[in-house]
Amino acid sequence: MSRSKKQTIAVLLVFVVLIAVIPLFAVKGAEFGGSDDAGSQMITEIRGTEYEPWFTPVMETAIGGEIPGEIESLLFCLQTGIGVGVIAFFMGRLVERKKWQDKQS
Repeated sequence: MSRSKKQTIAVLLVFVVLIAVIPLFAVKGAEFGGSDDAGSQMITEIRGTEYEPWFTPVMETAIGGEIPGEIESLLFCLQTGIGVGVIAFFMGRLVERKKWQDKQS
């Protein structure tokens, strides 16, 4: 790899780290909430009554309580990994198909 490519990669990595770290220190005491919380707050604000969920999550019903944050994060990461794997598989298939078609013609 050439020196200029290495420098470009290093600069881009520094930008990525800055983009991830700066928001954490930009606003002191800020709360980073999820979209579920924001959605239920907006519904309460619009309707004027407290938001009531239509149903309880399946896992919470199965274990009889709220899922710990670590397990919830693990399940989310597992779901993300499976999704990325499926997308990468099909993209790889498309690339290989194109290579085989180019080779045959």
